Amino acid sequence: MEITFSFIATSFLLGLGLAMDAFSVSLANGLNEPKMKLPKIFGISGVFAIFQGLMPMIGWICVHTIVQKFKAFEKFIPWIALILLAYIGGKMLIDGIKNKDCACDECAPKLSLLTLLVQGVATSIDALSVGFTIADQNLIMAIISVLIIAVVTFITCFAGVLIGKKFGTKLSNKTSIFGGIILIIIGLEIFLTGIF
Repeated sequence: MEITFSFIATSFLLGLGLAMDAFSVSLANGLNEPKMKLPKIFGISGVFAIFQGLMPMIGWICVHTIVQKFKAFEKFIPWIALILLAYIGGKMLIDGIKNKDCACDECAPKLSLLTLLVQGVATSIDALSVGFTIADQNLIMAIISVLIIAVVTFITCFAGVLIGKKFGTKLSNKTSIFGGIILIIIGLEIFLTGIF
């Protein structure tokens, strides 16, 4: 197999498809923290990019080494994503309802590193199965493919946070509630897509 325009285009589209959940969560993060600084936006986008690139690579490695064990784990992926995103979204929703009358920026819960890492895992865990779709590629091509996926995810998530920030400023104290609802819906979507 060789690197062609078709290969790059396929990797780009794969990255775009995989980045949609991370984009939505980035949007929710921007909504929840409308005064977020640029370094944090880069950090959020970077974490999602790393996870979205890492998971297909882990899937590729599994296909080339322990494919039978990975197949058994695959059925739990939708459940893990649902539980993680429902927990984070539920917490945001509860915090938003508790502080719905507070208009100050301090009332909105800030995104912690642990929460961001959980979001990264939850939104990218379904990308493990992408390792099967790139399994026919050699190691170099698989690495190029996941790098393209990571770059596309970074750009998409960066845009998501900026869009969320813009609307977060306009929505004021309702942002945590909207962000929580978005995360729960994403968790349900991943779960239903994975089960059916």
